[in-house]
Amino acid sequence: MKITLRDIPLKGKRVLVRVDYNVPMELDTSTNSYVITDRTRILETLDTLKYLIDQKAKIVLISHLGRPKGKRNPKESLASVAPILSELLGTKVKFVGDCIGPEVDKEKENLQEGEVLLLENTRFYPGEEKNDPEFAKALASHIDVYINDAFGSAHRAHASTEGVCHFIQQKAIGFLMEKELKYLGEELKDPKRPFVVILGGAKVSDKIEVINRLLEKADALLIGGAMAYTFLLTKGCKVGKSLIEPDKTDVAQKALEKAKEEKVKFLLPVDHLVAQSIDFEKRIVQGVEQTPGIDIPEEKLGVDIGPKTMALYAEEIKAARTILWNGPMGVFEIPGCEKGTFSIAQSIAENPSAVSIVAGGDSIKALHRSGLAEKVSFISTGGGATLDFLKGKVLPGIDSIPDK
Repeated sequence: MKITLRDIPLKGKRVLVRVDYNVPMELDTSTNSYVITDRTRILETLDTLKYLIDQKAKIVLISHLGRPKGKRNPKESLASVAPILSELLGTKVKFVGDCIGPEVDKEKENLQEGEVLLLENTRFYPGEEKNDPEFAKALASHIDVYINDAFGSAHRAHASTEGVCHFIQQKAIGFLMEKELKYLGEELKDPKRPFVVILGGAKVSDKIEVINRLLEKADALLIGGAMAYTFLLTKGCKVGKSLIEPDKTDVAQKALEKAKEEKVKFLLPVDHLVAQSIDFEKRIVQGVEQTPGIDIPEEKLGVDIGPKTMALYAEEIKAARTILWNGPMGVFEIPGCEKGTFSIAQSIAENPSAVSIVAGGDSIKALHRSGLAEKVSFISTGGGATLDFLKGKVLPGIDSIPDK
C-alpha cells in the first residue's frame, strides 16, 4: 500500500497536487472562448481537495491539458478550469498563467491555509514531457508535500508525475489514485468469480498484452468491436470489408489457444449489424442490415454486434461476480450503431451484486450516454494508464510514491 494523504500532517503545509484536468474542450463561437464539455475529471478530484482544505493545507494544483508540445496554446490553457473548480469547491480558486517562475513562487509564498492556487498547463514547457530535472525542481520550489492524484497520467515519467518526487521529501497519493489502485489492483488481484471481461476497440495489437494477462485471471472474455473481426478471420469466418489486421492472425491464434489451455470462455460475436458504407465525418451508415449468423457478406462491413450476440453476452454478464469492461462493441458514436455497446451497459446495470469496473474513454462515454453510469461500482479515469496497469507494467507516477 502506498502512503496516502491521510498519513501526512498537512496543516499549514504547501501541498503540490498533481491532478488530471485533461478535459475535453470546444470553442464557444458566441464568446470566442474555449469551454469544458465534460467535468468528470474535475469532479473526481473534489474529495482530495476538500480534505486538503479541511486540513488547512496551502494547495497548489498542476496538470497538463492536450498536447501543446512545449508551446503555449490558448486552446489548451487551464484558465477555464478555475471558475468551475471555484463553483464546485465553494471557495475561490486563483489561477496563474504560468507554472514556474518568480510570479508563481510569489503566489505560492502568499498562499493562506485552505486556499487553492491553480497553475497553467505544465506541457507549455518542453521540460515536462522530457522530465527535465531543472523544470521539475522549479515545479517543486516552495513546496512541502507532493500528492499525486492523477492516475490517468501515472504511466508517464514526466516532470510533474515523477521528476518532482526527487525534490520533495514528503509524498503521497490522493483519494482518487487510492480508489483506482483498490479497484484495478485489489479487486482484480483475487476477483470474485465468475470474473467476466468485456473487451472492445479497433485493434488486436492494442489489446493483446491485456488479453494475455487477463486470460490468466478471467473466467470469460467477451470480444467486440473491430478487433473481433480479426479473431473471426483467424477462425476461418467470412468478415467481408470489415476492419481487420490480417498480419495479426498469428497473435490472435495464440490468444485463442491460450484461452483453451486456461479453460477460459473466449466468446466472439455470433451475428452482426453490417453496413454497405460508413462516413465517420458525417456520422452516417448506409445499407444497414442484420446478419442471420456469424459470416459477414463480401460487400459489407461490421459496425456492431447483433441481437444474438447481445443475448449471449448478457447471459455471461448477469452471472458474473466481477466485471471489467474496456472498449465499445461497435461504432457507437454513429446513430443506429450503438445498440450493442448500450446493451453491455444495460447488462452490467442489471447485475448490481457484481463488482463492476469500466475503463477507457469510449466505454465511459458510452456509459454516460446510456444514462447508467450510476449503476457501476467504479469508473476508471485512466486510458493508457489503465491498460498499462492491467498489463502488469510499473507506472512511474505510482512507483515514485513510497509504500507505507
